Amino acid sequence: MEPIIRNITDTARWVAVYRADESERTDAIFHDPFARMLAGTHGENIVQAMEHGRKNSWSFVARTYLFDKLILNHIKNNFTLILNLASGLDARPFRLDLPKELCWIDVDLPEMNTYINEKMTAQKPRCNQERISIDLSNREERLVLFDNINQRNKKTLILAEGLVGYLKDDEVGALAFDLSHFKNFRHWALDLMSPGILPLINEEMGTLLEDARTPLIFAPSEGEDFFQLFGWNAIASYSKLKTAGYLNRLPKEMHQFASQPEPEGPKGDFPWSGVCLFENRL
Repeated sequence: MEPIIRNITDTARWVAVYRADESERTDAIFHDPFARMLAGTHGENIVQAMEHGRKNSWSFVARTYLFDKLILNHIKNNFTLILNLASGLDARPFRLDLPKELCWIDVDLPEMNTYINEKMTAQKPRCNQERISIDLSNREERLVLFDNINQRNKKTLILAEGLVGYLKDDEVGALAFDLSHFKNFRHWALDLMSPGILPLINEEMGTLLEDARTPLIFAPSEGEDFFQLFGWNAIASYSKLKTAGYLNRLPKEMHQFASQPEPEGPKGDFPWSGVCLFENRL
């Protein structure tokens, strides 16, 4: 039988279900009117295939909220280009209140871009959006892309939402190294896991990701410090658990855990996941 998560692109359909669920609440934290359409029936089937499909939806709500907030804050601080790596089914150029002159570049695999282009053909982005199809694992191709974007001479925020967790340590290091060599790539926002939470997430997912050969594997013991060697300084970290508690999205049984202090620095065996912001040392 074909696995329910067939490849990495299906993870975008899965996550879109959580954005749709949140958007349809009367007290929604954010509104993504396109998420249900983009997730499609297959996205819902993936959630239904999980033993606790919606139990941890708070994590994705918190992640979306934190990335939204970071993006809007950077635009207020005169960042004029957003480079969205592995953009998936991100509809932010269509749903956020963005300035028309903002340049937003979505980068993903050709099949993912073909899918979202077909679904969003009748929609108009709120800014100057481009969509580029490449395989980011191809270093030669991505270096050409990065160089072309850097030459636009715009203050750039890099997004990597839901990307690095699927990569090996050396792959993340190589990507970080490459990005750091372009002077206009000033900040980089990504989501990160601790070694302590990775087995818990994989237990919740069962074999769905492994069956699709897309397991979550990147959870460096150094935490944010992993990126220092590759030219990036951590300047902010936001706990998804604490954020979900603040947003009143946690299950009742997790409230007490969320009220406990989290360790400073690398989290090690402490179960932690969050959104981190880095600054290019170049």
